[in-house]
Amino acid sequence: MTTQNPRTPRTHGLVVLDMAGTTVADGGLVERAFTAAAERLGEDPATMIDYVRATMGESKISVFRHLFDGDEQRAQQASTAFEQAYGELVDGGSVAEVPGARAAIEDLKAQGRTVALSTGFARVTQDAILDALGWRDLVELTLCPADAGGRGRPYPDMVLAAFLRTGAVDDVRDVVVAGDTSYDMLSGARSGAGVVAGVLTGAHGEGQLKEHGATHVLASVAELPRLLAEYGS
Repeated sequence: MTTQNPRTPRTHGLVVLDMAGTTVADGGLVERAFTAAAERLGEDPATMIDYVRATMGESKISVFRHLFDGDEQRAQQASTAFEQAYGELVDGGSVAEVPGARAAIEDLKAQGRTVALSTGFARVTQDAILDALGWRDLVELTLCPADAGGRGRPYPDMVLAAFLRTGAVDDVRDVVVAGDTSYDMLSGARSGAGVVAGVLTGAHGEGQLKEHGATHVLASVAELPRLLAEYGS
């Protein structure tokens, strides 16, 4: 049997990037959309906002299931109201790329890597963001929780779905995950990704990112192509 020399640099041929807070700057739209959704349902958002902040990065339907104590009908109503409110804000021109994000994605592709974008939003919201930024054809694959059996972060399912669907690498240790939340880091670590990079442009700070599995912490996703190039692969 032939074994790989552990000192041989890995190819890191698949990069799975989070959207809001990592590649997309939404100016706090999650909290604004949540507040609007809660008010539409006659709920007091002030009693729930701390949990929403603590679970940034988690799939939104999971957040609402917790907030409504497992009441699936109420959670689905809240999720629908949230996605509608967020979509309206996106349509109003409230999203932009994190500075340097598109260039970073293009650099990663130029390095021969496959790039996927993942999100905790529903597909309709993800598509609205992609359309607003003109990113529909920017990457090979975009993923939301429904594309990975319905489980979003902190589960590893979306990362593993990208691994299986793209066929870009043969080993999960050749996968790179980047995100701005502790749930992004947990998802990457649980998937077995070799590089789990936290970025400081979103919800959580360096301590939280490292605590939940970050192998590297970057100021921005714009630094990722250089990190991987310096990694020797």
